[in-house]
Amino acid sequence: MLKRFFKKGLIEAGCDEAGRGCLAGPVFAAAVILPPTFKNELLNDSKQLTEVQRDVLRPLIEKKALAWAVAMVDHEEIDRINILKASFKAMHMAIDQLPLRPDLLLIDGHIFSPYFGIVHQCVVHGDAIYASIAAASVLAKTHRDEYMMQLHEQYPQYSWNENKGYGTAVHREQISAFGISPYHRRTFGICKEAQIHAK
Repeated sequence: MLKRFFKKGLIEAGCDEAGRGCLAGPVFAAAVILPPTFKNELLNDSKQLTEVQRDVLRPLIEKKALAWAVAMVDHEEIDRINILKASFKAMHMAIDQLPLRPDLLLIDGHIFSPYFGIVHQCVVHGDAIYASIAAASVLAKTHRDEYMMQLHEQYPQYSWNENKGYGTAVHREQISAFGISPYHRRTFGICKEAQIHAK
């Protein structure tokens, strides 16, 4: 069972992102404040869950959370400022939208850009340790997957309905065959190479 809080008595917001390692599409981030009594045996790091399990959890989290918010930073901004800064920016934007101000931010990972006025605690593999971070990982992932499904309608040749923009072998082959779309991250490896070869 995941831990319910880092420090008892504080309003804690778990924060996580989805899509950091993708070749296409935006990075999404979520911030979630769960009630101290929240408990669900299914809840875990979103990467450890099936798509069906994530889709079951999403409405439960959104209904029972004291506050939650999701934000995205698009591929153009990712190329402009780099993916790490874009991930932090998306988290900050999600925190900005929370209707309830937390006392503490629990951040998945080992590094974070401080959010003015709120202390934070980085937790490596935090989405498999704290319920609020796991909940944030589920919301970030499901909201991003939903967005990528919409982009797939415009660009079905890249199979984003299956790979969600990640650099699978099939996705890489499709980039080699079709070149890059307007939604690919132009500063990322194979996408960068595809532009050079296209010239």
